[in-house]
Amino acid sequence: MRIDVLGAVRALNDDGTPVDLGGPRHREVLARLVAAGGRMVATDTLVDDLWAEPPVRAVGALRTFVAALRRAVEPGRPPRTPPRVLVTEGPGYALRLPRDTVDVHRFEDALVRARRTPEALTDLDAALAAWRGPAYADVAGSAWAQRERTRLEELRLEGVELRARLLLDSGSGAELVAELGAHVTEHPWREPAWGLLARALHRAGRQADALATLRRARTMLADQLGLDPGAGLRRLETDILRGATTLQPPRTVWTAGVRLGPRTTVELARTLALAGGDALIHSRRDRLAAVQAAERTGDIALTARVIGAYDVPALWSRADDPDQSHAVVAAAERTLTALGTDSPAELRARLLATVAVESRSADLSAVERRRAGQAAREAEALARELDDPALLVFALNGVFLQSFTRPGLATARDMIGSEILDLATRHELPDFAVLGRLILLQSASALGDLDAATAHAEAAEQLAVSTEALLVPVLTGWFRARATAARSTEPGGPTAATAAAQYRAAEDALAETAGMPGLHRGLFALALLGLRLLHDRPAPTDPALDWGPYRPRTHPLVLLARNRDEEARTALTMTPEPPLDHMQEALWCLTAHAAARLGERPVAARAATALRAARTEHAGGASGMLTLGPVARYLAEAEACADNR
Repeated sequence: MRIDVLGAVRALNDDGTPVDLGGPRHREVLARLVAAGGRMVATDTLVDDLWAEPPVRAVGALRTFVAALRRAVEPGRPPRTPPRVLVTEGPGYALRLPRDTVDVHRFEDALVRARRTPEALTDLDAALAAWRGPAYADVAGSAWAQRERTRLEELRLEGVELRARLLLDSGSGAELVAELGAHVTEHPWREPAWGLLARALHRAGRQADALATLRRARTMLADQLGLDPGAGLRRLETDILRGATTLQPPRTVWTAGVRLGPRTTVELARTLALAGGDALIHSRRDRLAAVQAAERTGDIALTARVIGAYDVPALWSRADDPDQSHAVVAAAERTLTALGTDSPAELRARLLATVAVESRSADLSAVERRRAGQAAREAEALARELDDPALLVFALNGVFLQSFTRPGLATARDMIGSEILDLATRHELPDFAVLGRLILLQSASALGDLDAATAHAEAAEQLAVSTEALLVPVLTGWFRARATAARSTEPGGPTAATAAAQYRAAEDALAETAGMPGLHRGLFALALLGLRLLHDRPAPTDPALDWGPYRPRTHPLVLLARNRDEEARTALTMTPEPPLDHMQEALWCLTAHAAARLGERPVAARAATALRAARTEHAGGASGMLTLGPVARYLAEAEACADNR
């Protein structure tokens, strides 16, 4: 079946016949779950969205609607078998349908693809044609539906303009004059639309009409809003008057390969990296190829620009591809040496920031780590001297990634995140605004302030819609599972089973995105271990669990859970110190807990020394993705064991 909400809400069988969804409330429940994009919507939220003043038996009525909808969307489901489409999840419900069976998701995905590459123009055409009227048209009085209609209408207008731009860039577009003329008349405040209409008129050989259109736009903006036209419209008018070659269709190669110059390739790689998922893997490959190609030219300044152009926000303190990161750092350091100290400060700052951002592998030597920290500080100082906000947020990204030198630095990272967010907001750098929100989410999580972290998660999700940051809802899904795990210890809170189910859903979502093995491996197993420790239960012993890089620190507790104490003692004495990353507090806490269980005083003393600076933080909270509970609990265990002489 498929569900359509770009117009009146409806569901259709495979053969195109309509599905009887029931009354208006039934359709609104289905529509609200569609709007959630596969995420769980809590029962309380659904009740508040359905009724301005909920009746006494609102929850019962909601359950009745859900039961009827389940019969409608899964008519062949055998009795007493769990639903697979409209499922119960935690404290609410979620809709589990492939994205290509829901028209609004097809539209959003087609728009994302078209932003990346013009080859997706056909899909965008089809997605725009699927609109039958205002989204959720028959859900008139609901505040949530109005918000979604507003959001989707903005995306539809963007899609109309993107389609026109892609056609004009491809060399056609003269046939768009009438369509864009109507678009401008209906939406006169959209400056890009005026520019597209002028370009279409120029493409049709109507230069005078194109200039007249730009004059109308200037007059309208001045008279109605008191504004001058933006830089894009002013530049377009100048280009038309001069007959600039920039008005000709660009000769652009849209796939990375030998015909692309190294700078063009790295700019494309940056775009792919911001898209996330599989594109991120291709991005890294193309970025390194571009750097190597630039070095082969022997042009040092070009090489510096190519290396520094990949200013992709980075949140995780462990490299996904350490070999590639080492290669980029080596190229950046060679280029810094070749440039010398008299080179342009902007180039040196970008190269130093690149060294700081890419030097986050677990196997860095002490010398490499000190050099990376120094590079971060130098890049920040240069960026501040240059008063370049875009360069400064990139440099601060490096400072953040080099701020894991010891446990207990969540407050310092909170300050870095606040400055990144402030700069990115004031200077319209949306990708770094997302980064700032996620850093603040992590620091609030580390400090145990779940309300503040939730607010940052919601703000990051809103930004992600416009920046196409596909990983954001995956990361915030993990945070919500982490919050549920913490609250499962409170009286009347969710159950541990609910938290485990949310961790599993977050794990599935992360597995689907690909492209982040440095984050993914072992995360789910560590989250389950933390949940068990919160409830004073032994470590999970399922042999199918992948502990990834965390195995050396978790293995003693797994052996203890199997009553293999002497093997656990041996494993504990061989446990290395944790790498300096988001998980260091959590891993020190595991060592402290195992040492206390086994009475290993020297190990307990070492763990206590490491953890004292993080006494007020929550173990694992710095990741924003899991928790083992307050560090103070594990510190107390370690100190008691160490002092028991």
